[in-house]
Amino acid sequence: MKEGAGNIKPGADLKWAYLRGAHLEGADLRGANLFGADLYRANLTDANLTGADLTGADLYRANLTDANLEGADLYGADFHRANLTDANLSGADLRGANLFGANLEGANLFGANLEGAKLTGAKISGAIGLEAAE
Repeated sequence: MKEGAGNIKPGADLKWAYLRGAHLEGADLRGANLFGADLYRANLTDANLTGADLTGADLYRANLTDANLEGADLYGADFHRANLTDANLSGADLRGANLFGANLEGANLFGANLEGAKLTGAKISGAIGLEAAE
């Protein structure tokens, strides 16, 4: 875990947390409860969010480059203009998520559920598994 991630531990309960602009580079947030969290412009580069609950979270313009979101619950999350370059979203639940203008270049979406997700203006060049996503 890099400096700036503080004392946040895997499985942390951060429901409705106000984390705007937080520096969480390399944070280990496996299984964390980030339901409804405000992560506007947060830096989550290289963060491990495997199995985390980010239902309804605000990730507007957040940086999730190389983040691991495998199996994460991202139902209804707002990724408007977020950077998800090379992020692992395999098996993630992205139903109803707002990915308007998001950068998904090189992201792994194999087995992700994108039912009802908004992908208008999203950059998907080199995204893996998009054709296999539900």
